[in-house]
Amino acid sequence: MQKKKLVLGATAAAIVAAGTFGAVSANASAPAAAPAAVVKADAAKDHLFQTKHLTVEAATDAAEAALKAAKKENQRVTVAVVDRNGNTIVTLRGDGAGPQSYESAIRKAYTAVSWNAPTSVLAGRLAQAPNLKDIPGTLFLGGGVPVTADGGPIAGIGVAGAPSGDLDEKFAQAGVAELAK
Repeated sequence: MQKKKLVLGATAAAIVAAGTFGAVSANASAPAAAPAAVVKADAAKDHLFQTKHLTVEAATDAAEAALKAAKKENQRVTVAVVDRNGNTIVTLRGDGAGPQSYESAIRKAYTAVSWNAPTSVLAGRLAQAPNLKDIPGTLFLGGGVPVTADGGPIAGIGVAGAPSGDLDEKFAQAGVAELAK
């Protein structure tokens, strides 16, 4: 019986040792994490800048105001609000809006914030630079307007689905007006 205990004890010790060796080996072979870069406060002011962003709540309020303006005129549209980088914050598809309006609204908002200009103005530039329309994600039709703060673009609002770009842009402006309140 003592032989069995000795054999079992030796086997258990070998398993524990192998497990410990494996754990040590695994830890030894893992690369050390690179230390985080730290910028001193005095140096940071020369290398960093701050940007402004709409909150989700503000973007939603703007989209709802644009949708409400369209509904008053019995228009079925989709409204999109994108951030400064063109990332969609919110999209609201109104009742009965066409399936094409969803992507068009996002692309109009993206185009407006990218050039910090209404898409109706940008559409006029196509005559001098027809290759502009080839830039991915853009749409040079009326209905997109930029949102600015302190002179710089912080968002874009795009509306699509009304019978004309002028109407789409009018509704997008209602969203901008909501943000100015």
